[in-house]
Amino acid sequence: MRKAWEVFQYLLVTRRMLWALVMINFLGTLYGYYWYADQLADVYRTKPLWMLILVPDSPTGSLFFTLALIGLLADVYRKHGAEKAVPTIENGKQKLTLRSAVEALACAASFKYGIWAVAVIVASDLMGTPFNILDVMLSVSHLGMAVEAVLFARFFRLNGRSLAIGACWLFTSDVVDYTFGVYPNLSSVLLDSVPAVAVWTTLLSALTIYLFSRLSKRNTL
Repeated sequence: MRKAWEVFQYLLVTRRMLWALVMINFLGTLYGYYWYADQLADVYRTKPLWMLILVPDSPTGSLFFTLALIGLLADVYRKHGAEKAVPTIENGKQKLTLRSAVEALACAASFKYGIWAVAVIVASDLMGTPFNILDVMLSVSHLGMAVEAVLFARFFRLNGRSLAIGACWLFTSDVVDYTFGVYPNLSSVLLDSVPAVAVWTTLLSALTIYLFSRLSKRNTL
């Protein structure tokens, strides 16, 4: 089992896998911003402009993850025989850099909004919204975001300082979303449950930061 896990980790950071994931995340980012187009236009017309950056949650997470993967891909190309080596990072000893901040944002946003979207879709379906193929597509894609964040955390420069930036991003987004009403569009059956969704969202932010702080410490052992 340990050998199989080592082989799987090796496959994650081969050039072909990284290129494939870069393209998947990039295309998902484009689709995500398209998905938010109407809400972005509405916020542009009715809210302060600075709120725009906090409106698209999942696509911003996948954008950060695309950038983080490009960083790993650059590392692979810089190394001789990189296809035969798995990059390792002593996460806890890394200083705060732009790259470490991007990687923390990538993990935090991808995991949180991946889980959030799946939970909201399931809750909506359980409360009577007809289940359809779009729900399946969105659930699978968002679950994939959460899974890849956990899988790639060991290759990123996660530390207390970079995760603090991730925490600031997530909690600021929560406050703005549910104070100024710019949270992602919800199905009609959930509109009466917005306060409960707000609480769940904030708790999920805390859980996300705790999870990756634990993963970053484990990666230094």
